[in-house]
Amino acid sequence: MQTFGFHLDFVSPYAFLAFEQLPKALEGCSYATDYRPVLLGAIFKQHGHQGPHGIAPKYDWVLRQTRWLAHAHGIAMQMPAAHPFDPLPLLRLALACSDDGSISRRVAAAVFRHVWQGNGADANDPARLAALADALSPQHDPASPEVKTMLRANTQAALEAGVFGVPGFTVGRDVLWGFDALPMLRARLLRDPWFGPFSES
Repeated sequence: MQTFGFHLDFVSPYAFLAFEQLPKALEGCSYATDYRPVLLGAIFKQHGHQGPHGIAPKYDWVLRQTRWLAHAHGIAMQMPAAHPFDPLPLLRLALACSDDGSISRRVAAAVFRHVWQGNGADANDPARLAALADALSPQHDPASPEVKTMLRANTQAALEAGVFGVPGFTVGRDVLWGFDALPMLRARLLRDPWFGPFSES
């Protein structure tokens, strides 16, 4: 069984779509997923890259394409009331359920669906955040130094691995990016010789 990293930020509709599609895309593969929340804004800053919301025609395309992808793949998705939004409260809440920076699929699903299947509500609405926290029952305080350290460490590790956006997938030394990279991820997990020679370090 191979383990791969899934680097995510809950603000990204592409990360949400990839998360929802992952089981179907990798059906029949033997794998384990290491879900790692990262701060996408810090990754953009490190690479000197502007998010799509800063380029109006590109952002319009992102909104249209992600709605199409959700429709085409049968994934329920609603845009939150405000987008982009500050993802830090959600990233820290998810990591408050972790001891090592890796979160479970259950936690990732709860937070992603809070944002993208929330009937258009504000992702950072205080009452909704409180209800999400109650449902997750984190073992740490989301505002604690250890949680903030985990987020910084995850983001730095992703950068060092070569991740430049989300969803970012790391398998051995290979870095794959985007919802449309799911078929490529499948091929990599099946050890398609196109990727060889393989190194899992």
